[in-house]
Amino acid sequence: MAVVLKTDILELPLVSRGKVRDIYDLGDRLLIVATDRISAFDYVLASGIPDKGKVLNLLSAFWFDFFKDAVGSHLLSVEVGEFPPSVARHAETLRGRATLARKASMFPVECVVRGYLAGSGYKEYLETGAVCGIRLPEGLRESERLPQPIFTPARKAETGHDENIPFDTVVSMVGGPTAERLRELSLAIYSRGARHAEERGILLADTKFEFGTHDGSTILCDEVLTPDSSRFWPRDAYRPGISPPSYDKQFVRDYLVTIGWNKQPPAPALPDEIVRGTSDRYREAYRVLAGRPLP
Repeated sequence: MAVVLKTDILELPLVSRGKVRDIYDLGDRLLIVATDRISAFDYVLASGIPDKGKVLNLLSAFWFDFFKDAVGSHLLSVEVGEFPPSVARHAETLRGRATLARKASMFPVECVVRGYLAGSGYKEYLETGAVCGIRLPEGLRESERLPQPIFTPARKAETGHDENIPFDTVVSMVGGPTAERLRELSLAIYSRGARHAEERGILLADTKFEFGTHDGSTILCDEVLTPDSSRFWPRDAYRPGISPPSYDKQFVRDYLVTIGWNKQPPAPALPDEIVRGTSDRYREAYRVLAGRPLP
């Protein structure tokens, strides 16, 4: 199955080429293309994952629509027929993996919500008994469900890992009312999305949102509740005290740990069975959450 590792739309100025997305300038709008690149431990791997970009793009579109009564978004269209004529010759490459989006002034904060104790949050809890300054009950195990979801923001990093920060730092960065609004929105849409996912057999352990402003309103941007931005666990395989199997790219991270990669360039290629297994997990996450197979 073909993968799209890079796009070259010469008709448009390239704004950025990130770990996954190629972003092009359309004046007051953006064309955001989700490629099949996959990163782990802050490096883009040599292998692509078939259909990964389509899953990220179309699952985000599903969630933008799902949450539209609670918060607006940057989404204008994912239909190539509604894209500018200047990109028509790239239609087959863009189909399913591109979003025509409003431009927004982005907040410099990753709005992370955790419903379960996993990943860096669990490590911080073991060291301090808290996550981002939020004290938690003693004796919690890895993957334990928290008494209630918590807002644990991070400062966006240009390179490397984002930095976990306390809420007071968010206040100093964006102001008190805006910080409160971001926390309120993040917790509300996490809880709503987690209910939807759990009804379909998936636990939403944690996730991150990105917000910006457009025409004076706070809007949801980037990607939403995807296997790249979230930790998804199958409900029937979950139990506290272990790291459950997942629908996200933890499958790839686990493989890289087993081969002893030193997390330095060059990033390795993935064997065919890991590529297939990752692609299957991403497509299954879309099917279950959106309620239909990936187009």
